Amino acid sequence: MAFLKQREDEGSIHLRYFDESGFSTTSSVPYGWQPVGKTFRLPCHRSKRLNVLGFMGRDNELFFQTAEQTVTAETVIAAFDAFTEHDYFTEFRQTGKLCFVVMDNASIHKTQAFRDKMDDWLLRGVQPRFIPPYCPELNLIEILWRKIKYEWLTMDAYLSYAHLKAKVVDTLNRFGNELRITFA
Repeated sequence: MAFLKQREDEGSIHLRYFDESGFSTTSSVPYGWQPVGKTFRLPCHRSKRLNVLGFMGRDNELFFQTAEQTVTAETVIAAFDAFTEHDYFTEFRQTGKLCFVVMDNASIHKTQAFRDKMDDWLLRGVQPRFIPPYCPELNLIEILWRKIKYEWLTMDAYLSYAHLKAKVVDTLNRFGNELRITFA
């Protein structure tokens, strides 16, 4: 990773971090405090899930797609196809710089169908690179997901699924302008 970051800092490549994350209005309360002998109950209901597949750079550039269906290898391949098409015209064709996409070792990233597409993506200037297993801290887009879920989304985002979807997409569209992350 240090080598790739150095190459990007030198301007010879560009680097993106890829991952998926899901958003729903279903309550998730990992712990809570209550007086001894008193039980608090929180209403819980099932919710649709908005999945986001994102390609993020250390420069706060973001390319993303949303999906309401379960994320499968085909969903990931479609996102990579869209990203490589975008990157080919906005970066690779103009500068010749390869884009290395850092990603985790999720099973949907390691399917034969995914591996079969890697040569096509390389022809468009995009090369996936897998981080070592159990090292999510190396995938900087995890910071983006955490910021959105725990800092940038306000409580009113969870009033309904439609409201949540609109707020998540708005937050993603604002990233890189008024919402930024400083990477050391």
